[in-house]
Amino acid sequence: MNGELILVIQRSSEIIIPASVFLITVLVGYVLRRFLFARLFHWASRSSTKMDDIIIAATKGPFMIWCLMLGIYFALESSKLPGELVHLAGKIILILGIISVTFVLANISVRLVKIYSGKLDTAIPVTSLTQNITRIIIFGVGILIILNTLGISITPILATLGVGGLAVALALQDTLSNLFSGFHIVIAKQIRIGDYIKLDSGEEGYVTDINWRSTKIRMLPNNVVLVPNEKLTKVIVTNFYLPDKEMAVLVNLGIHYKSDLKKVERVTCEVAKEVMKEVIGGVPGFDPFIRYGSFADSSINFTVILRAREFVDQYLIKHEFIKRLHQRYAKEGIVIPYPIRAINYGQEKQAED
Repeated sequence: MNGELILVIQRSSEIIIPASVFLITVLVGYVLRRFLFARLFHWASRSSTKMDDIIIAATKGPFMIWCLMLGIYFALESSKLPGELVHLAGKIILILGIISVTFVLANISVRLVKIYSGKLDTAIPVTSLTQNITRIIIFGVGILIILNTLGISITPILATLGVGGLAVALALQDTLSNLFSGFHIVIAKQIRIGDYIKLDSGEEGYVTDINWRSTKIRMLPNNVVLVPNEKLTKVIVTNFYLPDKEMAVLVNLGIHYKSDLKKVERVTCEVAKEVMKEVIGGVPGFDPFIRYGSFADSSINFTVILRAREFVDQYLIKHEFIKRLHQRYAKEGIVIPYPIRAINYGQEKQAED
């Protein structure tokens, strides 16, 4: 009877001890996660950098998963299971841990790149392409670590990839062409996220993303145009945000031949200055001016030069300027003639005589 009781106790201990180790490890991890991360978040909130916030937020979620993995590993080590099985289970847990750490590091890297690249003029702009490349690099390092952990030599794998890479390159020639063109666009910084561009084929709008295959352009009607990266590097592109966003706004006008040109210039510039100061998108410090250009069939033509903060602001500036100028011209008696052709009989008669 005593022998059976001892056998039951021994078998129970084989289960109770690993289970206790597992529960203790998970409990310690839970307590540590609750109090440690609370203090870490409090400390991060007082720091000026965002790096610590990103790292803490990214590790808080998978922390309990890591604790569960450690609990399972310690429980297996304290169990009476065969050594080969415990070793295999430990390898699996280690690989899963490396995979989870790789995902966390990839997310942290992408967020850091997204935040800090905008603060450095020499940094590569943040696009879907750069974010995916960052993930690929991190995942590649993680895969190499896993292979090394399993004792697999990567030299034959690299040789196989080198041989097969040529066939893949030939099969994916167009895709790779767009990929490398995307690299060129991103690194050259001649077309950036948020820029307003116009293609020689007529499409124009804001650049919203540059991915591995195409560049997304959101047009003013809120439609999206997808331009292959390779094509974008070959067409003529006008970037209205380079060298800066401010741009000249030209308004072509014409006044009657009998008009006082000095008065027209004074009145026009007064209205233009009001528009610059009062209309959203105008540049208040800019001093508008006009330039007479030609004697047309029915008017003396000239151009008014205003300035807008960015491309789309020109539409409201032109709208308000034309509306206010028409009202002011009517008040000042300045005539904007209709397109007409007049025959001067007196001049023609003198020419005949």
